[in-house]
Amino acid sequence: MIRTVRNLCRLFVIAWTLARHDALFLKELGEVLPGLALLGRLLSRRGVQGRPGQRLAAALTALGPTFIKLGQALSTRSDLVGASIAADLAQLQDRLPPFPGQEAVAIIESQLEKPLAQLFARFDTEAVAAASIAQVHFAITASGEEVAVKVLRPGIEHAIRRDIDLLYWLTAIALRAQPRLIRLRPTEVVEIFERTCRLEMDLRMEAAAASELADNFRGDPWFRVPRVDWDRTAQRVLTLERIHGTKVCDTDALKAAGHDLSRITAIASASFFNQVFRDGYFHADLHPGNMFVNADGGVTVVDFGIMGRLDRATRYYLADMLLGFLTGDYRRVALVHFQAGYVPAHQSIEVFTQATRSIGEPLLNKPLNEISVGRLLAQLFAVTEQFEMETQPQLLLLQKSMLTAEGVGRALNPEINMWELARPLIEDWMREHRGPEARVIDEFESLANALRSLPAAIRGSQRTADLLEKGIRLAPETLAALSGARHRAALWPLWGAVIGLALAVGWLAGQ
Repeated sequence: MIRTVRNLCRLFVIAWTLARHDALFLKELGEVLPGLALLGRLLSRRGVQGRPGQRLAAALTALGPTFIKLGQALSTRSDLVGASIAADLAQLQDRLPPFPGQEAVAIIESQLEKPLAQLFARFDTEAVAAASIAQVHFAITASGEEVAVKVLRPGIEHAIRRDIDLLYWLTAIALRAQPRLIRLRPTEVVEIFERTCRLEMDLRMEAAAASELADNFRGDPWFRVPRVDWDRTAQRVLTLERIHGTKVCDTDALKAAGHDLSRITAIASASFFNQVFRDGYFHADLHPGNMFVNADGGVTVVDFGIMGRLDRATRYYLADMLLGFLTGDYRRVALVHFQAGYVPAHQSIEVFTQATRSIGEPLLNKPLNEISVGRLLAQLFAVTEQFEMETQPQLLLLQKSMLTAEGVGRALNPEINMWELARPLIEDWMREHRGPEARVIDEFESLANALRSLPAAIRGSQRTADLLEKGIRLAPETLAALSGARHRAALWPLWGAVIGLALAVGWLAGQ
């Protein structure tokens, strides 16, 4: 009861704010909560300037940190909010008024358990940037190193927990009113949003993300990640090496400094490709404000709160899908969707092939620099309802990242497409990972995994048989049959592994 009252009060504040910005989307709201839609018509302010997505972004900004983060999350879900609104939400800026510098100092001293004077030779109490959950201060350590110190906002955890509880409550109501929405997995959207927020509220996790990305690019002279100062990092405090560079979106300043914009585009393109395909771990918030060009022309990225991961199977799916679209092999595109389980088996592969042709054919005769892979994925997601495809959150995050990266590339040089620059790398990767030799290596790995799991399988079989013998009375003949079957079952993986290994070695010897 208390939860319901609390959520109703918060819901009224949200509705009032959305109404003041003419961002209630009354038609859609009426399908789920007709009573609230009627109230919204009475409260809505008419004549507010801007597109629907821009008005929604302004309202979410006014509602505070949780809803700014929600807007950023929804910018990856064009299947939920539409392509136009998703694009406007992608521009959502989380510039908020900073909290007092002395509060930041108190948090730093409490978290690092030392007086500020022992931690920094100089600390600027005026924040240089204030975002939805944290703000940044510049400082200098006793050794003279320039650093950027990120500090979580006071009380941010409570505010976000309260609003996430509201989102779960609203999602449950929406699913009861419109069961067909379950295909879009809105509850999972909230779960992912909650998990992302929880990770972002532990700055040690962001530090670990920066460290992992740096390790993946160790030895690369043109793509850099700021060094983490672990001695000055805790749950609510993150200290990184300070970056000196020009924002990648400031093309006039880059030209004035003598930088080659095409070369910067090539570096950004190769680094994004390596993150997605080579490593399966990518920076999922690469908007222009998070990318800087160094004096030597290299690229440095910051802000590692939102990162994406792709397992090997998903990367294989993407490689096959891209190759199928680029070569016009739509049957292949459809087949990998069925093999990955993204399209239910009872759907017609022929009809889905036709749908993929309708997406790919208009692109086939265009030069590669006019093809947007991000929009290609967006069009694929647009046919999800027709074929009962469940949403794949990891691919939606990748789609949003692709669109952002493509936007950066086009801002730097409209004549060049990042995928055109990365195409040789993609083709080499496909040959290495999707060719016959790679498939044999995969088989070897599967066999090795089977061999590694064999002892555990035998032990499990033994325990099951012991329990049966001790806990259930069985005839001696049955026990003997069970015992024989047990040992035969335990040996099957071993024999399968040996036979498979022999066949693979024989195949290789014949090449």
